[in-house]
Amino acid sequence: MATKLQMTSSRIPEICIPPIERSPRLTSVKTNDSQAGDHVIGAFVGKPSGPTLIVIGSLHGNEPGGAAALGHISGDLDRLTNKLKGRVYFLVGNTRALCAGSRFIDTDLNRGWTAHNMSAAGPESLFSKTTEGVELAELDQILDSILITAMDEVFVLDLHSTSSEGAPFVTVGDTLRNRKFAQAFPVAILLGIEEQLEGTMLEYLNNLGAVTLGFEGGQHLSVETVENHKAMAWLALKNAGILDEADVPELGKHMQRFSQENHKGRIFEIRYRHAISPDDAFVMKPGFNNFDVVNRGDFVADDRNGPVATTEPGVMLMPLYQKLGEDGFFIGREILPFWLRLSGLLRRIGIQKLIHILPGVRRNPSDAATLIVDTRVARLFPLQIFHLLGFRRRRWVGKNLIVSRRRHDTAGPFKWNDK
Repeated sequence: MATKLQMTSSRIPEICIPPIERSPRLTSVKTNDSQAGDHVIGAFVGKPSGPTLIVIGSLHGNEPGGAAALGHISGDLDRLTNKLKGRVYFLVGNTRALCAGSRFIDTDLNRGWTAHNMSAAGPESLFSKTTEGVELAELDQILDSILITAMDEVFVLDLHSTSSEGAPFVTVGDTLRNRKFAQAFPVAILLGIEEQLEGTMLEYLNNLGAVTLGFEGGQHLSVETVENHKAMAWLALKNAGILDEADVPELGKHMQRFSQENHKGRIFEIRYRHAISPDDAFVMKPGFNNFDVVNRGDFVADDRNGPVATTEPGVMLMPLYQKLGEDGFFIGREILPFWLRLSGLLRRIGIQKLIHILPGVRRNPSDAATLIVDTRVARLFPLQIFHLLGFRRRRWVGKNLIVSRRRHDTAGPFKWNDK
């Protein structure tokens, strides 16, 4: 596989991409079982020692726009290979679910990148025997072959879509490297959503040292979503330093796609996630779109226990209007630029390395990126203090709050010093 990926190539793999609403350019491509697992749309190598950009589409099978967009622009990128200052890889996520037109076959592929599944015991686990376990193993082999040959910064862009309408936005795990990359794009930024979820691909790759960015490009079957994904991929090539501005086809057009967005450049943080299970009989009330303003106590959904109300004010994000999924909706709130600047300053001078000296706070002896907080002692410290320093993932163990931060906050592991 590694040899194949080092070749400059582009093609549309034999996968099922259903017709996108109003799109004359997409047709249904039928496949058989032997073609499932064909993840590589294109591999383009200009300068091998330059930065690497990996773009993945359709990690969820009911989100075909990402794979479709990458297939569309592969031919153009193939003709620009001699101008590339690095390496580019276009991949399809869940090929079998994409063919079935379903979010997943057995389990959510974007919740499977857990420490257990990726450990030595993973291949013997029950997950490895699921359809998504097979998909993950295939993708991991490809990704590993790319990462181990990287000689400069590695960027990963994960293309998604939502069941509701609304402005496109990016999702960012909270590292300073991720923030810097995200702020180069003319769209709203949603901070901290991956820390609310367990086993996402981007968190796994981020903790290996890659700069990661998720993109929610629009509604699942809209032609506008495909165009948004295409624009985002081209902008990522520029922002990763792989293509000069002058070499990006129709750069102005790609920027213009997002120029009218009301939330462009604004940064929101996730304040609440409404987790659901199939037994909850969760049904979102109609009419909610991304970034719609909600107040505390607004009834936004129903479940088996009755009406579901918001617990705090903010903006509605990713309301669930599909059958499969573990997230009913999220509530976000805008972050003022002052707090982002303060957060960056504190981290660059290393305050996060000293926070364990506070009363009731101690390091996890097996993980330097995790703190154990005795809330009986540390209850006077607001959670926002930990957020400022990047400790966004949290869970409760008895009376202790366990908070963790991303690795590789300010520097990555891939750059070679002797280039």
